[in-house]
Amino acid sequence: MNKWKRVAALALAGVTALGMTACGGNTGGGSDAAADGGAGSSDGTGELTVAIWDTYQEPGLKTIMEGFTEQTGIQVKLQVTPWDQYWTMMEAGATGGTLPDVFWMHSNQVAKYAEYDLLLDLSDKIAASEVTQMDKFPQELVELYQNKDGKQVAIPKDVDTVALWYNKTAFDEASLSYPDETWTWDTFREAAKTLTKEDGSQYGTVLNPKSNQETYYNLIYDWGGTIISDDKKTSGWDDPKTIEAMEYIEDLIADGSMPPYTTIAENEALALFESGKVAMCMFGSWQSDLLSNEYVKENCDVAVLPAKDGNRISIYNGLGWAAAAEGSNTEAAWKLLEYLGSEEAQKQQADLGVTMSAYEGTSGGFVEKSENFNLQAYVDMMEQTVIRPYSTDTVVGENMSQEKLVNAWNGTSSMADVCKEIAAGMNESLQNEQ
Repeated sequence: MNKWKRVAALALAGVTALGMTACGGNTGGGSDAAADGGAGSSDGTGELTVAIWDTYQEPGLKTIMEGFTEQTGIQVKLQVTPWDQYWTMMEAGATGGTLPDVFWMHSNQVAKYAEYDLLLDLSDKIAASEVTQMDKFPQELVELYQNKDGKQVAIPKDVDTVALWYNKTAFDEASLSYPDETWTWDTFREAAKTLTKEDGSQYGTVLNPKSNQETYYNLIYDWGGTIISDDKKTSGWDDPKTIEAMEYIEDLIADGSMPPYTTIAENEALALFESGKVAMCMFGSWQSDLLSNEYVKENCDVAVLPAKDGNRISIYNGLGWAAAAEGSNTEAAWKLLEYLGSEEAQKQQADLGVTMSAYEGTSGGFVEKSENFNLQAYVDMMEQTVIRPYSTDTVVGENMSQEKLVNAWNGTSSMADVCKEIAAGMNESLQNEQ
């Protein structure tokens, strides 16, 4: 059976269930990054179709693609598909043999696409390249975008970390000092209590069970817990340290420092923060809407995360640039990947304010791009990081855990019991992956 047909059996069905997990999530249409050219061809010329999901990044990436066209003559058509539709589009393209020439790949999905040989093997091309230097990217990201045989199937695009956003106006009204590197999670909890108003008009913080990388994953690793073992065979949800970290969230709920779960279920944390409903939130560097929101620009700033016993860990992730293995224009696709992974393009990505770049030493421009916020906090969080936990079927385990965590958030079950239930379900899922 053709690999494009076999992909229908992938169990990709859960890919759209996750929320905006990392690296963008804005919705939008699409645009041509260069003037329309001819149809794709196998000689490294023609036009390339490039698929992404973040409208905020679109203008900067369009500029980068135009530079590529100037150097090579290869036309690029940039298409933006919202996150919750992107993976449906990709699944349809994989099944029908019509994947875009070049596209964003995510840690949740790369193992599945690589398993069915849907991604172009870049290893020999990288080895022959005088431009692509894989040792300049975080090693964990490099390995993340390799298949089971160690073949490179994507080039790291960016890195993302998590930091603490806070409402300066709310802090001033409560006569609290702003968060800084001296803060611990105990400081955070006490501040959340103080910032919560009895009339329900403002809460200290909010953590959503659907938002793992931005919130509780960071706490779990600060406490010394884990989500999954290094060999990807065992869940860490029943680790005593993991449970202890999650019980900290249970304490925040019991303190009344978070909105009722009904409010959390109906409102994204971003919306609650941008409306002044909550005073502190943990957000990833991909949450680009924060940088342009007028209320946030007037009232808010960002700091490093609090620490626990010397640990100030940020879960980090990064997208990969990948190409379709059976695309009609793989030579041109490789030329674009090589260009996008170059130091020049990676620096330009940060300088344009698109996002933090994955290439070593190129993210300074991202910090300088915004005069309103201390974006250096995101770079500082790179000092102690853990790669976003993943396995072959990451989405299956995450969807299950997020559903079960609702019972702890709404008080139906204790956090400890829920964590043990998640561990049992995840262990079963991981066993099926072996």
